[in-house]
Amino acid sequence: MKEKLKLRDSNTTLIDLDDISFLRDLSLIIDSEEGIHLTIAGMLFVGKEKSIKQLLPQAELIYLHYNDNNLEEYDNRIDLRMPIISALDRLAETIKPYNRITNIQVGLFRIEVYDFSEKVFQEAILNAFSHRRYDSPGAIYVKHYPNRIVIESPGGFVDDITEDNIITHPSVARNKLIAETLQRLKYVQRSGQGIDIIFKEMVSMGKRYPEYVSYGDAIRLTLYSTMEDVSFVEFIIETQEKKQRTFNLPELMILRYLYENKTISLTEASKITQIPIREIKHIIQEMNKQSLVESSGKVYMLTAKVYSKVKSKVEYVQDKSVTYLKAKDLVLEYLEENTEISNAIIQELCRCTKRQSDGIIKKMKEAGLLAQVGQGRGTKYILK
Repeated sequence: MKEKLKLRDSNTTLIDLDDISFLRDLSLIIDSEEGIHLTIAGMLFVGKEKSIKQLLPQAELIYLHYNDNNLEEYDNRIDLRMPIISALDRLAETIKPYNRITNIQVGLFRIEVYDFSEKVFQEAILNAFSHRRYDSPGAIYVKHYPNRIVIESPGGFVDDITEDNIITHPSVARNKLIAETLQRLKYVQRSGQGIDIIFKEMVSMGKRYPEYVSYGDAIRLTLYSTMEDVSFVEFIIETQEKKQRTFNLPELMILRYLYENKTISLTEASKITQIPIREIKHIIQEMNKQSLVESSGKVYMLTAKVYSKVKSKVEYVQDKSVTYLKAKDLVLEYLEENTEISNAIIQELCRCTKRQSDGIIKKMKEAGLLAQVGQGRGTKYILK
């Protein structure tokens, strides 16, 4: 443990302590009237394999590998009852031969994208160790398929954490001492940051979102390996390099959603980022200032500049036209049942601003669909 800590933090003074003081400082041993006792967390970090097997047999991690030819029966199994750090190292070495690399050329830079980045895999495994129930007889399972890794651990979500708020909910450690020890050993930057790191890394590398499923007494996390959107990844890397700033997770999720769905509403942005609408408004306003998104009625879309990077200028015009066509159909449908329509009603009907409704009216007048009646505030429009 001291050797690992020295590699991760060259300035640490913890390694200068004698072994007993080192363990005491990490709270892995405690003093009592009967003498020094090893805590359960201590056993999980420095216990011998024989002792863990005898005293904490449930502290087991089972790795199963499946190949393309048979996704039902594993072709390799490894049972690990060893200290957490040793188990993590063993797992990393085990998946290494299967961890393919995709090279992305961005300008003069070549970026290597692994099927499963070390950062994501490490955070996921350490989360499983930190949040599993140790009073459950079940083991942690790591199931390695050709296109995904599935991690199953005993114990459901803590408190009121769910799949719908896991990104933004304050972290609640089921095993606080394990989480704190990992933090002090510099395996995690700070307690509770793991979920954010996993999502951010996966989204920025063009992979599917991590999938969490809770079964009440167990949690399953699925990490997908396939990079679905190479042009999106290139855009993210190039833009971050040019702007000398890193996108935060909400920005990445909004950009990814727009890449796949063309438009996004504040409600949709709030749902996918798990952030209240009042905060989402500020995030999108900032993205608008950065020329990443623009408003289109009551929804938002990527700007022409971004389209030219991730898609094409043709698609930008097409998607812009789709927005107008929808608005035109709504206006015509309204006028089939009503003799006239006002600018205000068009704004409400099409969920757009006055400036945008003026544009809709102008296009429909030029197309010979609408005729203007009256002037000023009393202006109305009828079918021509």
